[in-house]
Amino acid sequence: MRILKKLAVWAFFSGSIFVFCFGTLDLRGGLNLLQIHQNSALMATASGKNLRSERMNHEAKNFDHLIGKVKGLSEKQLKAHFGLYQGYVKKANEIEQKLATADRATANYSFGEVSELMRRLAVAFNGAYLHQYYFENLTGEASQPSGDLKQMIEKNFGSMEKWTADVKAGLTSAPGWVLLVRSRRDGALRNILIEEHHRGLLVDQDIILAMDGWEHAYMIDYGTAKPDYSNTLLAAIDWKVAGQRLEQSLKSK
Repeated sequence: MRILKKLAVWAFFSGSIFVFCFGTLDLRGGLNLLQIHQNSALMATASGKNLRSERMNHEAKNFDHLIGKVKGLSEKQLKAHFGLYQGYVKKANEIEQKLATADRATANYSFGEVSELMRRLAVAFNGAYLHQYYFENLTGEASQPSGDLKQMIEKNFGSMEKWTADVKAGLTSAPGWVLLVRSRRDGALRNILIEEHHRGLLVDQDIILAMDGWEHAYMIDYGTAKPDYSNTLLAAIDWKVAGQRLEQSLKSK
């Protein structure tokens, strides 16, 4: 009879380190040990020092193809924005590298190196990936929502015009982001306002569109005329990309 097996991972504490074990779990109830693996990349001392990870290195994507394509956003504006995005990617890597060796015993609400690194990780991490979403959903070609996305926007906001008004209200309300998201909780589409890069995030949301409302996204071209930038941004949305994101979200429900 064929024995069904499943990879199992378990751990025990030995001295000052965790030992991670990998084996196969016989689905009839037996456990077959393949090996005991003491990998330094997965060990941590009791004090929290010398933590190492196998997390990926964050890399900035190249969006130079947008230069000269997006009507209303100059080369100077886009290049300045690309540079800022690259800075967030660099800082996300730097913070995670420092967190790998930061002493957890120094944690403190008022100040502690590990505490500050933990507090700022979301800023750099989200700053990097929200910009990636933003540049990916920009286009210089005419684009309109269609299919499931158009229907869901009309169902959740009443009409495309009301959705547009809601986006503009969010962009006007604070520096930060307006995200069109789909909830994994109730399946609804919402526009949510994100202050800075991390305040206002709702749990269990799939990002369909990211719209950057920070001054750095428009000041070179528009000065303080944010409403004009908002019109440019809405006219430059790549609805094909948004539709693909929605499709992926619906598959993961």
